[in-house]
Amino acid sequence: MTMKAGVVYAVNDLRVSEVPKPVPKQDEVLVKVQYCGVCGSDSARVYGTALYHYPTVIGHEFAGVVVEDAQGELVGKKVAIFPLLPCFACEECARKSYVTCKNYDYYGSRRDGGFAEYIAVKRWNLIILPDDMDCKLGAMCEPVSIAKHASDRLQISGGENVLVTGAGPIGILVGLWLKKKGVKQVYYTDLDARKLVVAKEIGFADYAETGGLAMDCAVEGTGCSAPLETCLQAVKAGGQLVCLGNPHADIALSRNAYWCILRKELTVRGTWNSSYNDIVNDWKASIQAIANGEIQPAFLISHVYPLDKINDAFEMIKGKQEFYSKVLIDCGVEA
Repeated sequence: MTMKAGVVYAVNDLRVSEVPKPVPKQDEVLVKVQYCGVCGSDSARVYGTALYHYPTVIGHEFAGVVVEDAQGELVGKKVAIFPLLPCFACEECARKSYVTCKNYDYYGSRRDGGFAEYIAVKRWNLIILPDDMDCKLGAMCEPVSIAKHASDRLQISGGENVLVTGAGPIGILVGLWLKKKGVKQVYYTDLDARKLVVAKEIGFADYAETGGLAMDCAVEGTGCSAPLETCLQAVKAGGQLVCLGNPHADIALSRNAYWCILRKELTVRGTWNSSYNDIVNDWKASIQAIANGEIQPAFLISHVYPLDKINDAFEMIKGKQEFYSKVLIDCGVEA
């Protein structure tokens, strides 16, 4: 049997193809994908050299319904999928820091992912969604979890002012988590003024309008040199900075910016992906927060394209033909 999938065959060669329908192994279930989100890293996999091999079905922000389960327990359940597959053998996995596994696999980059009608998924990677949760929100669990993990890297006691550089979906979600933690105000910078409008509509503020107000903390969400310098300059002495943005080129710092780290004795932390273990599980916490209405990511979904039109979605994003926030691909799954 075959199915449709969005397959990258080479740089600039994304096609909707008929491929073999996966057959789940004993430790897997078969998921009929409903929605899969387009991440910025997916564009790099289509138009750049960010893939490990060709052909590959990309997509790692996905949710759907279990249709086959050898154990007979999960059929009919809505699920989101943690896309990282740890090796369970390295020292990082031994301490359950799966996010820093040295030999991990990954749905949608190192192995086939979610821009497909079906995918076989390890049972360990499944997060059960509430029966009444829309799978569009299930597909948003990945960016919501990434944002939670980043916000948790700041030691927040309440009442702080925080600068976030980059008002895309992840940056906005970071702000929502920070407000939930009791932050006084979240300020944004972005080259696209339309994104700042979105931030203002939900109660955040434009840092450019503060006159250089010193920040208690900052989150660098772009992976670019200039916003990183902005963060280092903006944070007050003794403050904190979390580096979240994934760089697409080398990062350079001026001497004055580096001096900010030294002279202000700043605490700088990195963040990578999200925690997923039986001690700290950003995914379960995110699903609970979405279900309770504490975090509401639906307003970030600006476009939904059918799987057959996936190239249109990527071309729209690449050419910035329209203003967009989070783009989802409808993989043709029945509710």
